[in-house]
Amino acid sequence: MDILIVDGYNIIGAWPELDELKKKDLASARDRLVEKMAEYQGYTGFRVIIVFDAHFVKGTEKKYKNYKVEVIFTRNNESADERIEKLASDLNNIRTQIHVATSDYTEQWVIFGQGALRKSARELLNEMNVIENKIQKKVKKIQEKRPSSKIALPEEVAEIFEKWRRGKE
Repeated sequence: MDILIVDGYNIIGAWPELDELKKKDLASARDRLVEKMAEYQGYTGFRVIIVFDAHFVKGTEKKYKNYKVEVIFTRNNESADERIEKLASDLNNIRTQIHVATSDYTEQWVIFGQGALRKSARELLNEMNVIENKIQKKVKKIQEKRPSSKIALPEEVAEIFEKWRRGKE
């Protein structure tokens, strides 16, 4: 099994779309990241865990699932980096490959030392763009193959029905 652990605020700050959104509404930027990672998870089959520092959200540690993506807000006085390192260590085993998405250079070296693979924010963004393009092409292909009606009609008959539908003779 492959697991992708995402340093939430690091990625938000590094992706232009999310960085712009963050300036207006941080919660919306978080939600958009979760949506994108849900697409990533659905396409790649990776288990995705997004970790956010708690200092931007009042309260204690919080975990929840959204679109089947695990979202974790760290405890007070615990950084996202600390939680990511702990997760990478705890989840690492012979059947699991851990990937960590962050552009934090120090964090990359720490998790690399634990046997996890790193993805920079730019690499993850490029991968997301490729995935989104493939999904769009697949959807377009499905739509082109699908007949416009359940019953195959000659074009002339379809035009007559369309005129009737619109109330024209």
